[in-house]
Amino acid sequence: MLTSEHSIVVYRNRRATPDRLTRGAHGHYTRLAGKMLAVYRSGVGNTRAHLHRSIEAVFAGEADCPARRIHAFCKLLDDAGVFETDRGRKAERLRLRVFEMAAASHPLVQKPDRLFETSEAAVKASIAQGLGRPWNEIDAGLYADVMQFHRLKEFPGYTDAGALLSRYNVAQAQTCLYRAEWMSIDVTNDLKMVLRHAKLYGLLHEIRRLGPSHYRIDLTGPLSVVRHTRRYGVSFSRLLPVLLACLGWTMEAWVRTPWGDMARFNLSSRSGLTGHLPPPQEFDSSVEERFARKFGAKRDGWRLIREGEILHDRQTVFVPDFTFRHDDGTEVLFEIVGFWTPEYLAKKRETLRRFRRHRILLAVAESSLRKDASIPDDVIVYKTGLKLKPVLEALAKARET
Repeated sequence: MLTSEHSIVVYRNRRATPDRLTRGAHGHYTRLAGKMLAVYRSGVGNTRAHLHRSIEAVFAGEADCPARRIHAFCKLLDDAGVFETDRGRKAERLRLRVFEMAAASHPLVQKPDRLFETSEAAVKASIAQGLGRPWNEIDAGLYADVMQFHRLKEFPGYTDAGALLSRYNVAQAQTCLYRAEWMSIDVTNDLKMVLRHAKLYGLLHEIRRLGPSHYRIDLTGPLSVVRHTRRYGVSFSRLLPVLLACLGWTMEAWVRTPWGDMARFNLSSRSGLTGHLPPPQEFDSSVEERFARKFGAKRDGWRLIREGEILHDRQTVFVPDFTFRHDDGTEVLFEIVGFWTPEYLAKKRETLRRFRRHRILLAVAESSLRKDASIPDDVIVYKTGLKLKPVLEALAKARET
């Protein structure tokens, strides 16, 4: 993704509008994007600094291109490439050795005279002979640990110019969300997909049912409930490509402007942005993943089903992490709560009370509880990972009731 330094957002009339390239106003960018891709596809062996200068040359004379936009394209192209990196601190050791060998001959000059007698070329030749390597090879490795001097190994890149421009538009929209303090999403399809990724990215969420197959998810970060923070803006931005892979959604986010007031940022499935979503992770956390693998598909007559139910109580919605289903028909819903705020845990307990007609088992991280907290029978406390024994014991009790 881009960084805040690459962000181009216009704030006007309490609305936030990220930079966006359109066919009508920026049709010529297709040609420019093709040139940029050609620079990287033919640039294997060149440093980042050299590639970036070449990209700047592509835009030479282009009035409609601020420097931030050029730097943003460089970042997106870099992210799509594979660069050599300095492993084992070889560059650091090489610099130390070269500087030690050259120290006795300082000061160095290009043209020796009676005052300064040592030439730079002679010292370089001497160092090359001492190290048994050509100077150009030594020179190329001196700063191989500095990012700007990393060399491009390969460029899988983007399929075409359109893909690069599309990625730019999505990336700028994501940078706008870096300043978001809360987000509200209306979904009519793919509720589970959106919810799974919201949990995966550590966002607190409340779900309301607005109508048949119509839900609203309000999202915040754990710190935003007590003070303004931009820490969870990255999590909001990571959720955007998930939305772009869904149908029938609208999003509203409130973002803090550089001047301290708030501005609204709206998007929907009809906004024209397109993105590529990698295969979703199966689990929201390592705790869930480790538990599911330990439990297996079936144990003691119980089958484990991932996000098998969507429960409704008027406008309140609850999607538990797992469903346990026994061969005799007994069903137990299982929700795992990790590192959350006390306020969020209180809301979670209220949600569970709403659905008390269902058998619900709750697992809570020990670090999320107060020292003097009383633990109900339907709550399992874990430290770093869930153990099978207490879960199986709770499931056995559920069959008895």
